[in-house]
Amino acid sequence: MPKISDIEETPNPNAVKFILREPVSNGVARQYGSAELAADDPLAKSLFDVGHVVSVFYMDRMITVEKDDEADWDELLPALAVPIRAAEAVNSSAAAAAAAVGGPIAALTSDDPRLLRINEILDEKVRPALMGDGGYLEVLGLSDHTLSIRYQGACGSCPSSLTGTLMAIESMLKQEVDPELEVIAV
Repeated sequence: MPKISDIEETPNPNAVKFILREPVSNGVARQYGSAELAADDPLAKSLFDVGHVVSVFYMDRMITVEKDDEADWDELLPALAVPIRAAEAVNSSAAAAAAAVGGPIAALTSDDPRLLRINEILDEKVRPALMGDGGYLEVLGLSDHTLSIRYQGACGSCPSSLTGTLMAIESMLKQEVDPELEVIAV
């Protein structure tokens, strides 16, 4: 059962990030945008069951929960802490090994050197900052000069993700990988 080490606000006023002492996943990001999608995930389902939850994202020692506009954090946070504390922790050595692998499997199996370099840059310069804000970024694919990404966690519905952050990522990747690259968030 993971203990909550800290609860942090995120740039998204409707999302908070729980920092845990033990990991709840083995380096794999899990994102659920509805209770229906979370039906087969005990942790995510239990968080949706609290009510007023519109999305759940978790990875390693972090859980980000987004609420609807009607809910009040002062009432919701203690209720969310109960299923988080009841969740099963995973073996931390397995989590460390999985985290060392890096970006998504698609990038690891791709023969496009640009995609491998993009994931290296994102791992070094972008993902740590997004995780600090309770979010994450998944690369969905690269077709010609178009990179498709998906924001997760607090970043999934944060207005700055779809404007400033997206433009900064595109600018960085144009400089370091491909000057014709266009980055789109889906």
